[in-house]
Amino acid sequence: MRLTTLCGTLFAAMLPVAAHAQISGDVIKIGVLTDMAGVTADITGKGSLLAAEMAVREVAGSVLGKPIQVISADHQHKADVGAAIARQWIDVEGVDAIVDVPNSSVALAVQGLTRDKKRIVLYSGAGTTALTNEQCSPYGFHWTYDTYAVSHGTASAVVKAGGTSWFILASDYAFGHQLQADATKVVTAAGGKVLGATRHPLNTADFSSFLLRAQSSGAEVIGIANAGNDTVNTMKQAGEFGLVQGGQSLAALILFLQDVHALGLNVAQGTYLTTASYWDMNEATRAWSKEFMAGTGMMPSMLQVGVYGAVRHYLKAVANAGTDDADKVATAMRATPIEDIFSENARIREDGRVTRTMHLARVKKPADSKYPWDYFEIVRTIAPEETVWPLAESKCPLVKNATR
Repeated sequence: MRLTTLCGTLFAAMLPVAAHAQISGDVIKIGVLTDMAGVTADITGKGSLLAAEMAVREVAGSVLGKPIQVISADHQHKADVGAAIARQWIDVEGVDAIVDVPNSSVALAVQGLTRDKKRIVLYSGAGTTALTNEQCSPYGFHWTYDTYAVSHGTASAVVKAGGTSWFILASDYAFGHQLQADATKVVTAAGGKVLGATRHPLNTADFSSFLLRAQSSGAEVIGIANAGNDTVNTMKQAGEFGLVQGGQSLAALILFLQDVHALGLNVAQGTYLTTASYWDMNEATRAWSKEFMAGTGMMPSMLQVGVYGAVRHYLKAVANAGTDDADKVATAMRATPIEDIFSENARIREDGRVTRTMHLARVKKPADSKYPWDYFEIVRTIAPEETVWPLAESKCPLVKNATR
């Protein structure tokens, strides 16, 4: 707690004070557009809202002498609902920045709207690479991860460990489609084969038919390309069907701390994953995470940590720009190094993608877990250039000299 307070005090002290700040409506308004009750609520939701509020508390609730207000809404994993909320926030409520947006379909809808409306949007929960590729925006920043990052970190490790034949079970929307495509490329590039794939609707209760197809494929590895409760239910039911006991292994292409907590170490042990952050890295991350847990009852997911870092950087950019004007803030965000207790070697590329150090982790065996939430063993650190789409292959109009 003392370390977190000290970090906040130092951060606030670094913010400039402008004599003539230009803040629209005399308030800096941030909207957390998230999932409060759905399949990803535990890894985003109320925790994402708290993470944003913690970033605001670090600057004592104001920047440039103007108060900061944080509001939130549930997009219900529906693109039309998310876009309607974002439009209301911008046109009527004067929201300056939108953050989180866990669901790639919702994120892509919000991306188009905020591009037209010239509003900053900070994606932590969305995974599709389209946000910084074909559908990039000068106002859109992809903060925490994308499907390219987690597939390259996890799938390549599993293939190198000997899992060369795959069957992929993916969620049937933009995120799952992209994760399936990215994982397929990684597996084949590493010398493996994808024998088949199947897709399921979001928030599925019964995975039996999908798992039977995976089982009958004879693949050594079943790649799970979904998220949140869908991942938890897939892995639980795979255990009930005896897939692992039958000789197949599971590779969760994206797995969160809360998922492991729900599954238990007996089920999740040995699973590889790629993460942008982990609560138990050092004294500073532990202090921040314990404060977060006091408000949520859980340690933070990397998505919730990403919301904290994104809001923190946004507020610093507003202070540096002396205004909440989106064009000036976006320029300041790109020009300012990203500095927080969870970010190493992080910066923002011209396409809006945050490049950062990530970590290949493995879920611990029950006997190796020494205290509550002690779930991950960090296997290796992954350099930023290993987990981002090469700019030479970019289709983003913001990238100079990109291949077209």
